[in-house]
Order: sequence, then C-alpha cells, then structure tokens
Amino acid sequence: MKKNIELWGGLEGTVNRVQDQYFSQMERNGHSLRREDLERFASLGIRAIRYPVLWERTAPDGLADADWSWPDERLPGLQALGITPIVGLVHHGSGPRHTSLVDPGFAEQLAEFAGAVAQRYPWVEYYTPINEPLTTARFSGLYGVWYPHGRDERTFIQALLNQCRGVVLSMRAIRAVNPQAKLVQTDDLGKTYSTPEMAELANFYNERRWLGWDLLCGKVGPDHALWDYLTGTGINPAEFLWFRDNPCPPDMIGVNYYITSERWLDHRIDRYPERYIGGAPEQRFADIETARALATPTPGIGPLLEEAWERYGLPLAVTEAHIDANREDQLRWLLEIWRAAEEVLQKGVDMRAVTVWALLGSYDWNCLVTECRGYYEPGPFDVRSAKPRPTAVASLMRELSARRPLSHPVLQGQGWWRRPGRFFCPPVATSSTVASLTVELQHGRHRFIQPILITGATGTLGQAFARICETRNLAYRLMSRQDMDIADPASVERAIERYQPWAIINAGGYVRVDDAEKEVERCLRDNTHGAAVLAVACIRHKLQLLTYSSDLVFDGQKGTPYVESDPVSPLNMYGKSKAEAEHRVLTAYPEALVIRTSAFFGPWDKHNFVTQALEALAAGLPFSAASDMTVSPTYVPDLVHASLDLLIDKESGIWHLTNTDPVTWYDLARKACEMANVDPAALQAQSCASLGYPAARPAYSALSSERAIFLPSLDDALSRYLRLRQDAAQEDDAGQAAHVGNS
Repeated sequence: MKKNIELWGGLEGTVNRVQDQYFSQMERNGHSLRREDLERFASLGIRAIRYPVLWERTAPDGLADADWSWPDERLPGLQALGITPIVGLVHHGSGPRHTSLVDPGFAEQLAEFAGAVAQRYPWVEYYTPINEPLTTARFSGLYGVWYPHGRDERTFIQALLNQCRGVVLSMRAIRAVNPQAKLVQTDDLGKTYSTPEMAELANFYNERRWLGWDLLCGKVGPDHALWDYLTGTGINPAEFLWFRDNPCPPDMIGVNYYITSERWLDHRIDRYPERYIGGAPEQRFADIETARALATPTPGIGPLLEEAWERYGLPLAVTEAHIDANREDQLRWLLEIWRAAEEVLQKGVDMRAVTVWALLGSYDWNCLVTECRGYYEPGPFDVRSAKPRPTAVASLMRELSARRPLSHPVLQGQGWWRRPGRFFCPPVATSSTVASLTVELQHGRHRFIQPILITGATGTLGQAFARICETRNLAYRLMSRQDMDIADPASVERAIERYQPWAIINAGGYVRVDDAEKEVERCLRDNTHGAAVLAVACIRHKLQLLTYSSDLVFDGQKGTPYVESDPVSPLNMYGKSKAEAEHRVLTAYPEALVIRTSAFFGPWDKHNFVTQALEALAAGLPFSAASDMTVSPTYVPDLVHASLDLLIDKESGIWHLTNTDPVTWYDLARKACEMANVDPAALQAQSCASLGYPAARPAYSALSSERAIFLPSLDDALSRYLRLRQDAAQEDDAGQAAHVGNS
C-alpha cells in the first residue's frame, strides 16, 4: 500500500522569558480565549496538531496550584474532532520563575509536571516535552537573548544537557502511565556552508546541529566528534555519559526548517551588511542566510531530511514549515517543502508528515520575541480580523490534505529565495558542495503563467502595482486605455481572451475631484460604468476582481472614523461615482473585492501631498494645507501589498485600508516636516473654504475598519517613506559625483 505524507498543523504557543518578563504567543493571538479555533483547525484537514500544555501556563506556582481547566477543554475537543494532539510542555521557555534551564533540578521538576499531564490525559499518545532544546539552549545560554541570558559555551551546553535530561525523565514519567506514549523530538535542522578559510567553523556548526538528538540517542561519548569540545566546557563527563546509560531515542525526529536555517560563513566581511558581521575581534566573519548570498541556491530541505535519516534511521516529520513573506511566497514555501517530503519518501526515507506553522500566525519573531512590537506574521489564519480569517494558505492546506489538484495561479511562480534580486551582497559562486536545484513548476517549467491585468498604466496606483508585482514575482500586464478600455465591453473581452488572466485589478479611473463637477459623464464612465463592465466580465470568465473606492463616499457628519458598514452619503460628484460603482459591482458580483482608501502618499511619484509639502517647505516656499479636514493617510506600498494579499486570499466585499491615524492635512504636513527635519515655518494653515475647492469635501472622512487593521501606523509609514527618499537622494548624489568624475 502506497504511503502518503500526512498534513499536520502547529499552534505557535511560545512562552519565553526575557529577564523577568514573560511573552505568551497565545495571549497575543487570542487562542487562549477562543475554543472555537479547534473547529477552524479541523477544517484544514490536518491529522495531528502540535498543541501546547505549557508548564509555565498550567502550573506556574507548582502542581498543587495547577489550573487544568484550559487543557481539560481543549485536548478532548481535539480528540472529538479527529485530530491527534502532539502535546508540548515547554516551548522556548525555561519553566516557571522558581527554575531555569541551568537549574540542577530543572529536569526532575519538568518530569513531575509531565507525569501529572499523563495521569490527567492518559489517552494522549504523542509528546514533545521540550521544543527545540538545542536552539533554545543557544538563544538562552550562548547568545544571551532569553532567560537566563548566558553568553558562554558552558552555559549553553549545560542548558542543553538539562533540557535533554528533562526530555528523558519526562518520557519516563509519561510512559509509567501510558507505555505506548511516543516522543516527537523537534529541533531546527539546517546546514552551514563557507569559504575554505571558515571551513573549520562550518564543520563545527554542522556537527553541533545534531547534539540534542545525539544525546537522546545515546551517541555522545569519547568517540563523538565533539567530545573534546563538550568536556572542555568544564562540565563533568559523567553528565554526557548519563545519556548512554539512559537513552531515549525519539519515536520520530521532528525537523523544523526556516529560510534562516541554512547559513553561509565568509571571512571577507567587507562584502556584507554590518548586521551580518560577528565573531571575535581576532576573527570577524559574516554569517548570513544562504538565500541572500549564494549565486546557486541550496537544494533546500530534501537533502537535510536524507542526512537525518542516514544518521538515525528513525521516522521523520517536518514539524515546522513557515516563512515570513508575502502570501504567494508562503504558498510557494509550503509547496516546496511538501514536494521535498514526497520526494524523500519515494527514495525510501520513512517520512511521515509536514506540519504547517503557525496556524494562527506569530508575533514579534523579527526581534526574537524580546519585545512586544506588534509585528505579525499571518499563517493559515490571520487573527487581525474580527475573527480569525482563513488565508490562501488554508486553501492550499485543504487541497494538499485531500490530494486535490492545486488551484492557485501564484503557485506557478518561484519563491524569492530562488529568484534574482534576492542578494544582500555580491553573489557568491560556490563549489559543488552546494548542489543546485531547479524547482519544477506544477504545470511544467515553460508553461504559460496566468497574469493579473492591472488598469491605470499611467497612474500612481497602477504604477505601484506593476512595481510591486515585479518584486513579488507575480505575473501581470499593466493596461492602458488603448490596451483595455474598461467602459467598453468588447475591449475588455478582447483583453481577457488575449491575456487569459486569473484576476483584474482596477487601479485606474477618473481621479480629478474638482473637475468631476463639470465632467460628470466622463467621471461616471470611468469610475462607475467601467467598474460595472469589469464585474460582469469577471463573472463570465470566473476571474477575481479588485477595484478601488474612496473616503469621499462619506459626508463627514459622523465625526469619528468610518467603518465598512457605515452608510454612504457622498457630497461631490467624484464620491457619487465611487459610491454607485460600489453598489453596481457588489450587486452584480458579490465575490468582488472593493477597497476604500484615501490620501495617498508614496516614494515613487512627486504629485502626492506629502512629497509636494516637503519639497516646497525644504526650499523655503510657502505651502498651504487645510486644518479643518481630517483624513486617514495611506502609504501606497503598504496599500498595494495588503491589497495583493487580500486578492490572493480571495477575499470579497468592502474593506478599508489606510495607515489608521486620523489627521488634518495641515497636521500631516507638520508631522512629515518634523520627521524629515524640515523647517515648517512656511507652512500655512487654512480652512477648506478659503482654499476654494469647487467640489465639496467632508470635514471628517477618516477611515477605520471593523474587519481588520492590516496597515502599520502613520508614523511607521512616514519613517519608511522618508528612508526611501533619503536613499534615493543619496543614489542621485552618488550618480552625479560619478558623472563629474568621468567628465
């Protein structure tokens, strides 16, 4: 009988400690209060789930005061839904406050908790007492990131020993209750490549990556490649040899694999950004992800799984598969790992499963969970919505679990880690030790890739979509009116037949608010009739449609930010054309995506308010701005990225996307000046009436959302906008200097 790879899921449940502060992912993602998430997980088709019953949360003050109410509800709930829980007890943590990874009593105390878990849930079969003990030991004992913040080899190795001993004693306690209990031991499995000058260190890292599993399998003794290093820490050799007498080989090796798992070491530090430079003063070197450095990509996870199989001969599962990337690359990453698992299975490796991580996304891993910055990475569900919202990753999971054909057109492209333009340094040509891999596309390498048709070829938004689709490797066609007149059904039909798109983004239209009062027919043709024509065409051809609306569909009487369900009441012709477009599009095609936004600013055009204000004021010229009109500015790159993610997720209906902070035009100019260190002395506050606009404007048209807040704050957006402006100015200066030097 043919074996198939199972699809598993993982809930990011990290509770890590930094100094005396604990960071809980389940408090951040809301799962601690949402029992209904279990049905969401079951809808994905997963067979098992890595699920936390964490020591720090359940018994922070000792077993006598343990609170079992949460797992009492959740674990039987998973069982009733046909999902096997793989119970985790410590996830990047160090236990309750009374212990730590270097506490001599850590292992025995954890084992006591593990035994209590097994007694309460004797039917649970799979356990991961400690997630990633080697990785956690590095971050807690060698790099000083997490508690107890060690920065030396002895603390690192002691933390590893204590965790591995904790795993052995925990499984002993669990099996005393359930002899059939199985250990799924996870850790990050990568590989390090290097220049010949760094080969010794790279070889050391490649031996060190196995240490946790080697200890549990009883492989560490005087004959081990790292024996001298281990005993050189001053730790009693008996602590290592204990594992030979008390082996606890995993029933399954759990491989966690990230884009950062494979590293390149290089002694030529001048080639690399400063953030990648480390080492001792006498031997500084670069340590960077291979994807950002090597001209020839590594083969990825497949050969690493084969290495683990050859070393241990134990069943394998990928227990974390996730990438922090745009939605299409999340899909491509999962598919690449899934296919690698299927390939090694065909080669005879006992490959069991691929685990999608993390089902509810994760917070602040870009700073290794050392602060609450609010940086969120969505997963199969996005928790920034009013209730967790399934993304395109959820749809892909359902197709994989049901063995259905994969449907999303964006899977036809390659992920950023295999594309030109991925480098943070001059690309490094590597020897045959780094094998090349060409990822074959689902329908063949040279097969036609369906594009997105984007209207508005000359406009700010259309140009931004083209630029960002290029960087995200999304096939597109930027359409002028000559290419496709959206108000002409025959023209639209010809374009669809010619280009065979999977989606249309209507980023064009009539945008001159004041002129619309006189050019009514043209405004209605471009904004209302054209959008309706596209909706009908997309229905007929089963295409996705994204079209844009405006804050000017509101009259400003509410006085607080508008949300999607607020009734529209436009004051001017432009607003009326957009409100009518919304109605006609969604009446004809409820599956269409309509995004309201406002007050664009961005780095790629010079006609937006923020750019014009800064250029005028920096030159000492007067600049007037309304101080009695409140809007919610929108940074164009943020808008485009979020719009593409929603389109790929096949979202529908009306969404508000802005950078959230209500501000008057005058205050926006002042804020931009303050952040750019531009003197605002020539900035003049004026009333809307005194500016003489022919079209009436609402006094308050700021947008918020009852569906989700996706875009960062205005301050965050302005800071990134100003950095791009500064970088562009420096490039211009460098170009001019080079031109003078060559004259």
